[in-house]
Amino acid sequence: MSFFGLDCVKKKEKETERKIRANDREHNLSFKYATNAIKTSKYNVLTFLPLNLFEQFQRIANAYFLCLLVLQVIPAISSLSWFTTVVPLALVLSITAVKDAIDDLNRHKSDRQVNNRRAQVLIDGELRNEKWMNVQVGDIIKLENNQFVAVRALLSLCLSSSHPLSPSLAVSFTLALCFCLSLCCPLGEVCCEPPNNRLDRFVGTLVWRGQKHPLDNHCVLLRGCTLRNTDWCFGLVLFAGPETKLMQNCGKSSFKRTSIDRLMNVLVLFIFGFLVFMCIILAVGHGIWEHYEGTKVMAFVPQQNEDTAFSSFLTFWSYIIILNTVVPISLYVSMEVIRLGNSYYINWDRLMFHTGSGTAAEARTTTLNEELGQIRYVFSDKTGTLTQNIMCFHKCSINGKAYGDVFDCSGQGYGLSGDMMMVDFSFNSLADPRFQFYDNNLLEAVKLETLEVHSFFRLLAICHTVMAEEKNNGLYLVYQAQSPDEGALVTAARNFGFVFRLRTPESVCVVEMGVPRTYELLAILDFNNVRKRMSVIVRSPEGKLALYCKGADTIIYKRLHESCSKLMEVTTEHLNEFAGEGLRTLVLAYKDLDEEYFSEWKQRHHQASTALEGREDKLNQLYEEIEKDLLLIGATAIEDKLQDGVSQTIEQLAKADIKIWVLTGDKQETAENIGYSCNLLREEMDDIFIVAADSPEEVRQELRCGLFLCSPVYLCLIRDARMKMRLDSGEDAFFIPESILGNNPKVVQDENVNGEYGLVINGHSLAYALEGSMELEFLRTACMCKTVICCRVTPMQKAQVVELVKKYKQAVTLAIGDGANDVSMIKAAHIGVGISGQEGMQAVLSSDFSFAQFRYLQRLLLVHGRWSYLRMCKFLRYFFYKNFTFTFVHFWFAFFCGFSAQTVYDETFIALYNLMYTALPVLGMGLFDQDVSDGWSLEYPQLYEPGQRSLYFSKGAFIKCALHSCYSSLVLFFVPYAAVRDSVSTDGHDIADHQSFALLTQTCLTVTVCVQLGLDLSYWTAVNHLFVWGSLGMYFLVTFTMQSDGLHRLYASSFPFVGTARNSLDQVTVWLTVLLTAVLCVLPVVVHRFLFMQLNPTINDKVRLKVHQMKAQPPPPRRRARIRRSSTRRSGYAFSHAYGYGDLVTSKRFLRRPVPSRSAGSTPAGRSAAFRPAGRSAGYSPSGQEQNPKQATEPTELQRYRAVHDATFCRQGVAPE
Repeated sequence: MSFFGLDCVKKKEKETERKIRANDREHNLSFKYATNAIKTSKYNVLTFLPLNLFEQFQRIANAYFLCLLVLQVIPAISSLSWFTTVVPLALVLSITAVKDAIDDLNRHKSDRQVNNRRAQVLIDGELRNEKWMNVQVGDIIKLENNQFVAVRALLSLCLSSSHPLSPSLAVSFTLALCFCLSLCCPLGEVCCEPPNNRLDRFVGTLVWRGQKHPLDNHCVLLRGCTLRNTDWCFGLVLFAGPETKLMQNCGKSSFKRTSIDRLMNVLVLFIFGFLVFMCIILAVGHGIWEHYEGTKVMAFVPQQNEDTAFSSFLTFWSYIIILNTVVPISLYVSMEVIRLGNSYYINWDRLMFHTGSGTAAEARTTTLNEELGQIRYVFSDKTGTLTQNIMCFHKCSINGKAYGDVFDCSGQGYGLSGDMMMVDFSFNSLADPRFQFYDNNLLEAVKLETLEVHSFFRLLAICHTVMAEEKNNGLYLVYQAQSPDEGALVTAARNFGFVFRLRTPESVCVVEMGVPRTYELLAILDFNNVRKRMSVIVRSPEGKLALYCKGADTIIYKRLHESCSKLMEVTTEHLNEFAGEGLRTLVLAYKDLDEEYFSEWKQRHHQASTALEGREDKLNQLYEEIEKDLLLIGATAIEDKLQDGVSQTIEQLAKADIKIWVLTGDKQETAENIGYSCNLLREEMDDIFIVAADSPEEVRQELRCGLFLCSPVYLCLIRDARMKMRLDSGEDAFFIPESILGNNPKVVQDENVNGEYGLVINGHSLAYALEGSMELEFLRTACMCKTVICCRVTPMQKAQVVELVKKYKQAVTLAIGDGANDVSMIKAAHIGVGISGQEGMQAVLSSDFSFAQFRYLQRLLLVHGRWSYLRMCKFLRYFFYKNFTFTFVHFWFAFFCGFSAQTVYDETFIALYNLMYTALPVLGMGLFDQDVSDGWSLEYPQLYEPGQRSLYFSKGAFIKCALHSCYSSLVLFFVPYAAVRDSVSTDGHDIADHQSFALLTQTCLTVTVCVQLGLDLSYWTAVNHLFVWGSLGMYFLVTFTMQSDGLHRLYASSFPFVGTARNSLDQVTVWLTVLLTAVLCVLPVVVHRFLFMQLNPTINDKVRLKVHQMKAQPPPPRRRARIRRSSTRRSGYAFSHAYGYGDLVTSKRFLRRPVPSRSAGSTPAGRSAAFRPAGRSAGYSPSGQEQNPKQATEPTELQRYRAVHDATFCRQGVAPE
């Protein structure tokens, strides 16, 4: 039970072990496990008001004004009515409460949607429809296809009538336990770990019929997953509600604050201190005045017999109340409104809408908009962020011959263009029509039944974990792959005649050149990021055992047989050529196995796979043993194309002085080539430092070598230091004295760089570079480089790099990625941007902003970010100006009223000044102002640089604003004071009374701050006009109403200013005073801006002048040059950080369906009727050119042979996708 969110009962003892009896609710209820109802909302009807007020008064400004309200009810202190504080405080609290209520109502709605979902639960021997909230631990539930998993469940049995479960959808399954056949009875017990948030592990034991079965992370379904590609399944509920791993991982993310927010905290504290300082001055002045002048007014102002010190003490608190407007109570609410509006601009931007996926940009948080205008460092993933993560089989090397390049008759190569003729795959009805390939030589080699070529594509069709799905009664073949790379390779084999059709736990069915063949799947040696390779062991229909392996070139080369040395040299040359084009490469190899050896190895493999301790190490040893003496087949080259506009976006960001660091899990060669492709690395750079050492000392030397070359200052310092050392000291050649490096400085400042440099560092070297003793040297070297690329990094290392820059650089960071391995750096950076791409929505769900393409980043930063920062800074400067000016007038008036804490303004004006008269104009500035249009913002990225250096709002800008307010307040007080002193109206009446002076002063103040806002506005809209002129009109309307005779008759004590507005504002002198005051206040601002624009114009001034000269015409479109390069850098196949699905494929965790039978050692005769051969005589030649395309040709012997067999073979065909 809880009251107001506070636990009132003793907390449940911490679990050390969970015991569950299946389908036995009475037994499981005794353990008081959590129910499946979830609650993410914060309030209910009873607790909303007290809890929300409690949270709001934790803010210093709100608590401060609450204390002021208490002081105002003390008659001896307050000279203001209570409503002057209650009205603004109540409005601020109400607006915030409404916002919190709306947010919590949405959470309630989401909770109801989740809790009221239906699940089929086995109760009393029958399936019943129950709400998710009523599902309990130990229940047996039935899940159907495309249904969400309500709890964390142990999968017990699944059935599919048409296809097996797909491993590519992140759903893990256990053994198909036959105990589910007796669903009506208690089924056994499960003993497992207590609830925790570790998604990568699960430990448990199932006891059934006296036998124990080990359970691991592959044996459970996680809450929130969706069941795919299976008709139904049963599961046992292990964890429910808040105890599921999904809810355990829904902890609060770190609260991100903008640099302006952090600065505001410092400024608010300074304002508090300054307020106290002013009140102390006025209290001391009151004591002095009372001592020397107080006795002279005793006859007019009767006083109590109290000493001067106590009277000064009361005056101090009185002025705390009067001068409270120096602390901006409505500031934070106004900032939230502005941020919300700027967030909607991002959501509504049609130029950031991706029509291909129908994805719009989204500001997932509304508190970080202006931070987008101050970014100095961008940390980007590569695959799926800079590239499309859509792989295309582009080239290959088979038995020393390269395929993929197209040549003319003279041997000159063609560049790929829309005019080139693609390979015709019409002979294969199972081919994917979206697949494109241009070299006919490869297809010709396939049709000529070249042994090595067939082995190449046979390996691609067998060695994978792709799942095949047939739709529309077998007329539609769809592949579901763990990664786009695997999908591209299997699709290539499919189009060249080796079609992967079906998978079961024990077999793989492939249609080879029209002939169905079933291979017995004996073992899958799965991929992980240590092995960097994958192998399968299969038995062919002829009974031969073979191991097929694919992996990174550096890994496979170490395991090749000595006889492959010459072929390896040729293949390496081809890999270098592929790498020069930025392609992702993969090496293929195979090995024939002995039956007796494999039987013995398989027995040891089974023992290792069932071991409870050291299972992974034992399996790795067995994998190393069998994966040796391989025979090289060839290599593949996959193209992962850059997204549209990546190079141009990077170029624009570089012009804005934004440094881009690429943090990727890909190989060094792949990352380098993508760096060149997207213009991060350029051949024109002075040097590119490669840090790939294997020891801390070597890494330190390579970093210091780069440091020397980047900055000649270090060379001079080291030369001077070495002159003082003995020559025989034996010192390391790369030693840098600690006096030069410094001792852990809090901030690493930017240093002068001699040229342009790039830095490429791999994962194991980065691990040493991030150590405490070396991190500063790495950061200094990296910050001197134009581009930094970190390869083979883990998700944790990505976050560590971001944290390092945040720790030692006074710079705002942004991280952008599209996958789950980017979540850590997205959360670590000041701003996290998620791309909704091919790798799911994990990055988007953890991000602050999201969109579909990397190219939208330039518009997010250079347009929306810059505008948001500019608007927020203008808003803050103007807000402080108008409040300080308002308050300082009170301060000057104190010297003329005997420090009696009398107010200079009408109380109604005090209450409405920030709420009605000046609120909307400043909000209009914060929502609609822009110095130049979006087109000019993109045309001149240099406009972004002032935000990076915080030139628009800083402590210095705040002090200038305070001095400007001080000057304006002097003008606003003394000019009206001089105007009304000893003056009379046109009818001879004296107008030098306090009420007339107050009205004149507040009128001058209102007009002046509106004129000042008009000068600050760069972009006038109809809304701005409405807000400015409407606020002025509202001021005069309310003033005449509040000072009317009617209200005075009703409440004389509350409306003492009767007829003041009518009597004063009809005097010409009053309006001339208002005009003079406004001119004097804004004149220094106009002169200052004019001189600076003439003598020292900023980039904004120059661009605005150019826009004005061109009559605000849109800028010409920017040229988008295609960037090409040639290089010999190696490229490597990039694997993900996740383990593969080989264990799932061979574990019988999905129901097997019948497969085409085969006779041992024999191959079914005949070919598919859908297979139409096309060899040399059918119009194709090895050169890739068609021969006699319009003439009938005589069939070859091979074609006659195939035609005979075609007539004897018939099976149901499948139309291409």
